[in-house]
Amino acid sequence: MKIVVAIDSFKGCLTSKEANQAAAEGIRSVCPQAEVVQVPVSDGGEGFIAAFHAALGGHLVELTVRDPLMRPISAQYLLLDKMAVIEIAQASGLMLLTTKERNPMVATSYGTGQLVADAVLKGAEHIIVGLGGSATSDAGVGMLQALTDAFGKHGNTPEHQSPACSLWDDIQKLKHTRFTIASDVKNPLCGENGAAHVFAPQKGATPEMVQQLDEQARKFAEISALHFGYDRSEQDGAGAAGGLGYAFLQYMNAECKPGIDLLLETIKFHEMARGADLVITGEGSADRQTLMGKLPMGILRQSGNVPVCLIAGRISDKEELLKAGFSHVECINPEGITLEEAMRKEVATRNIRETVKRGLQIMTEKPKANKL
Repeated sequence: MKIVVAIDSFKGCLTSKEANQAAAEGIRSVCPQAEVVQVPVSDGGEGFIAAFHAALGGHLVELTVRDPLMRPISAQYLLLDKMAVIEIAQASGLMLLTTKERNPMVATSYGTGQLVADAVLKGAEHIIVGLGGSATSDAGVGMLQALTDAFGKHGNTPEHQSPACSLWDDIQKLKHTRFTIASDVKNPLCGENGAAHVFAPQKGATPEMVQQLDEQARKFAEISALHFGYDRSEQDGAGAAGGLGYAFLQYMNAECKPGIDLLLETIKFHEMARGADLVITGEGSADRQTLMGKLPMGILRQSGNVPVCLIAGRISDKEELLKAGFSHVECINPEGITLEEAMRKEVATRNIRETVKRGLQIMTEKPKANKL
């Protein structure tokens, strides 16, 4: 029996690797001889680098960069031959700030630019960027300034000039680097559905800040459009990571792909699933939003005809999930458990292990069944 396990992180509780390991323990307790293939996964946020590293290998590069408040911090990216994988949360992530420190009027994406610059200097010709979990709403200006500082012919940009315009004029080397951004966000840069209005409040923005951030992004896009002769501020993904998506699209000519699809295509997940008897995926909370391109749907699409079981800490809209094609949908938590208890690492680990164990016991008792 071959079983592939590819479970998303249970945010604030378990990493993808830890959730996979718990499921694998449940499998082996029932089927000790089973071939268990564990695939850490991420849709572009937490664990994005780890997922690529686990599947493809490569070298984790560690360097000191600036966090969203320009404080020195150690961050990593993955380098594999001529490809680099960057997780912007490593340098510009919301998790790097306390609640009191959150202020998108101040937070900068400069550190992400330092990661990109280092990858280019080390020979990366294709850079994949996971855009989840940012603390910033600077439309990528901080990142572009870091790249100008690293590569620009003229050093720091004059105050009257956009750092991005200087970047385009000075940094020829980046024109030979291919960028792919991983994001499920379809929001534009500006407007009611833009980066500031939709995402800045959770990063600490007041209503007044939201208006100011949106206006700043709009002016930046207007200046950029005049310089380039085209405007990508309305493109899907431009509003991702506080507008970092826009900076990559407009200035790096980046391609935007859903994070999980990008990961699964790169690691050739369909080949991993070929010949399997079952795929187990999961996430912290599964509902009809799961059907709108979240990680388990990517797993389902890439698994071919192999039955896919979905487990989660909370489940709503179960019938819709089953109709979408999951062979089985199972909540790992017993009724009546408190959220605080369910979020404890040892409890979640045990509940994943026991849920998978029970399901496989049923499966092995009824070998003709396709369901877990």
